[in-house]
Amino acid sequence: MEFFADNALLLMIFLLIGITVAGLPMGIAMIVSSIFYLLMAGRDIGLAAENVLNGVFGNFVALAVPLFIFAANIMNAGKVSDRLLSFALALVGRVPGGLAQVNILTSLIFSGMSGSAISDAAGVGKVITDMMTKDGRYPRGFAGAITATSAVVGPIFPPSIPMVFYALISSTSVGALFLGGVVPALILVVVLGVAVMVMARLRGFPVEEAIPWRAFPLIFLRALPALLMPVILLGGIYSGVFTPTEAAAVSAFYALLLAVFAYRVMGWRSFFDVVVSTMKTTAVVTIVLCGAFIFNYVITVERVPAAVFAVFDGMDLNMLHFLLLLNLLYLLMGCFLDVSTIMLVVTPLFIPTAAALGVDLTHLGVVLVFNMMIGLITPPYGILLFIIKALTGIPVAEMIREVWIFLAILISILLLLTFVPDIVLWLPRAAGML
Repeated sequence: MEFFADNALLLMIFLLIGITVAGLPMGIAMIVSSIFYLLMAGRDIGLAAENVLNGVFGNFVALAVPLFIFAANIMNAGKVSDRLLSFALALVGRVPGGLAQVNILTSLIFSGMSGSAISDAAGVGKVITDMMTKDGRYPRGFAGAITATSAVVGPIFPPSIPMVFYALISSTSVGALFLGGVVPALILVVVLGVAVMVMARLRGFPVEEAIPWRAFPLIFLRALPALLMPVILLGGIYSGVFTPTEAAAVSAFYALLLAVFAYRVMGWRSFFDVVVSTMKTTAVVTIVLCGAFIFNYVITVERVPAAVFAVFDGMDLNMLHFLLLLNLLYLLMGCFLDVSTIMLVVTPLFIPTAAALGVDLTHLGVVLVFNMMIGLITPPYGILLFIIKALTGIPVAEMIREVWIFLAILISILLLLTFVPDIVLWLPRAAGML
């Protein structure tokens, strides 16, 4: 037993890897391996329950996650995306690469409601991709690649579920993180739009028939209730009317009002389906959160963050070198691991080191979320590519051939955000949140 007690951490890591390789969910793997550590180290097994209760169920910020999921599911089920697509088509459809531009703009608008890249891709991805590939207007691979790429805007522009997770583990202000993501998201949308315009001219992509401006007021009025959602959400947070968690509840309630009364597209059956879907997704997220808080307790007890800091301190890195090294590490992990695992298991190891080196934790959070979104379209894992395949049938291999130019754009913006922190921080500072 002394051998097991002395090597409990190492055995826990091996068990974690073994369970994951066996195909069980990461949340289950973290819970089982952490409880195994507590038993082998001779610690009170009740510490597992205590950390779950304090970390997840005792944390007001954590309530925002299921509420944002609920709001996104209502938006998807309520066909709000159809009105948003019509609005975006009227606005930018006449630009070179019109439908691809619509794809990007719709993702930005939808991101102000969902907080999730997967919800974004599922909500508008199939509709716009089918429009792009109809009659061979755009190559299938390009249509799938731009749909997956534009969906990564979702968690960068507020609200953002990954930023809520980061706030949980770093004690950073959710409001500051949300504001910090606004400018990077807008930069990404503009750069993608310019890139698509250039590609459209080089590859002869079609321009959509211009919708008469006289029709625009009606299209705008049909989309206005949905367009007001992010305005109400962010305006309420930064005016002090409600907290980010309360804003999540407001967004869910407002989405329900839109679907039931404004657009009249949701009945009892579809509402029940939304509730069931939200419960399933929330259960998965909660299991991951529970496992992460127990696992992070073990990591803290074993002083792993201190050991990580000692390694970086021995390398004599400055703040910029640390951020560049961290970005490289996260880009590599993004090829194989999902966002929740990287955020909840790996990120807590580096937060103390970042703080000690003088890195602003709000800046770090936005940079890391942006980095992890790149992982969603990076082969071979690239979960968004597989989601688009499931929705549209476009082979992943065709999307991979087209996605590299977008990956280069995303990585270039990531480096810009890393080298120029004020891009992230000036808006939270202007709002008095830093």
